[in-house]
Amino acid sequence: MTAGSWALWNVAVAGLFGAAGVALAAAAAHRVSDPSLMTAALFLILHGGTAVALSTLAGASPAPLGFLVSASLMLFGVALFSGDVVARVMLGDRLFPFAAPIGGSLLILSWLVAALSGLIGAIRAP
Repeated sequence: MTAGSWALWNVAVAGLFGAAGVALAAAAAHRVSDPSLMTAALFLILHGGTAVALSTLAGASPAPLGFLVSASLMLFGVALFSGDVVARVMLGDRLFPFAAPIGGSLLILSWLVAALSGLIGAIRAP
């Protein structure tokens, strides 16, 4: 897979997560009173938008791999975290044991990879 197609896949998934976040926020505002749903919605919107930005930035970076890895980790992490929160609220059960903590840890890791990629890019830039 080329970096360009990887970036496009990231953007496609991020767009779906952003849309899901908006729909979930509407459900949290109008149908379900559990504040955890709004947290899951905000995480989907925030990290979906950030994954789009990281994937776009990869195209202009001398080190695109780090930004693409960061965006993909971010999408996987937010899927686990928000998916587990939504499953707990809507279904009364979790995705699997430790899904939310694993997802949250992947989100932290993805932000650190983004920071490291930015530093590497800044050092390599002319």
